Amino acid sequence: MATVDITGEQFASTIEDNDIVLVDFWAEWCGPCRQFAPRYSAVSEKHQDVVFAKVDTEAEQQLAAEAGITSIPTLMAFREKVLVFSQPGALNEQQLEQVVDAVKALDMDEVHAHVARSRAEAAASAGPQDGSQIPDA
Repeated sequence: MATVDITGEQFASTIEDNDIVLVDFWAEWCGPCRQFAPRYSAVSEKHQDVVFAKVDTEAEQQLAAEAGITSIPTLMAFREKVLVFSQPGALNEQQLEQVVDAVKALDMDEVHAHVARSRAEAAASAGPQDGSQIPDA
């Protein structure tokens, strides 16, 4: 599968509708982004079961901000709607292959259990949200 350009409107549905999605956040003016692009495209051709998406951070500034992109290129990987990898910097082809292989090899039952535990811990540490706990003056 070749790479696919996505917009902010398509981002959520792309993550929701596909098992594994890699997202390259890039910009035309970025030298390392231009160097990474052919590698990203080449690896995409080898993995027909993975969506290789690209987000132009200049055209999609709001999406880039919401995703917390502070450096480009940044590569994110999602598996079963969970962000499982995020790293700035251009990878070489071998490193990118390693990321794809690692994402495919994840035990998603374990990942989902970890996410559930983290959410439960965060909710427990936040305490009641109904205003019943009034801080000391």
